[in-house]
Amino acid sequence: MEDGAPQAIDVTVTFLEMHAAPAVSPPIPYNRQIALLKTKDIPLHFYRYLIDRVGRKWHWVNVLRMSDEELAAGLHREDRDVRVLYLDGAPAGFFDLKPHLPDEVELAYFGMMEHAHGQGIGRWFLGAAISAAWAYGPKFVSVQTCTLDHPAALPLYQKLGFTPVAQKKEVVHPLTFAERSASVMRG
Repeated sequence: MEDGAPQAIDVTVTFLEMHAAPAVSPPIPYNRQIALLKTKDIPLHFYRYLIDRVGRKWHWVNVLRMSDEELAAGLHREDRDVRVLYLDGAPAGFFDLKPHLPDEVELAYFGMMEHAHGQGIGRWFLGAAISAAWAYGPKFVSVQTCTLDHPAALPLYQKLGFTPVAQKKEVVHPLTFAERSASVMRG
């Protein structure tokens, strides 16, 4: 269904929390050219590119449906923390922290592009996101995942110290090719 309306997808969303910072973080992979850079006023088109490239297979559509004004209002807050992972000089993933909630830092988005999967960096990368979240001094760190996300997402969150606290059913309405193109190609 290239331009037809894709079928809605039922998903189960799992909410997870971590109430104490881990004692140790996974080590950075050696013999890899890796950089993790904190953005400042990330351009909207680059953020949409990251969302699309990391989340296309997993139907990350909410951000892609936002207007420029909506996206900028949340993304360009003083306290928003978006960090981009580079592997061998090219973007390979990102995480997005929302530290502005009372007592909580939300790991709103976390993921790697397909070419970075299986490279032995996922555990370290999630550890870096968790460390960045705890640096804000919250009482807890939260994240959510769903049954559409990478099958390793939930087990990895749990291995690194997150505990499921709730679940709910939702419906995801995938983008058509035309909608995705219009969003990602926007100025």
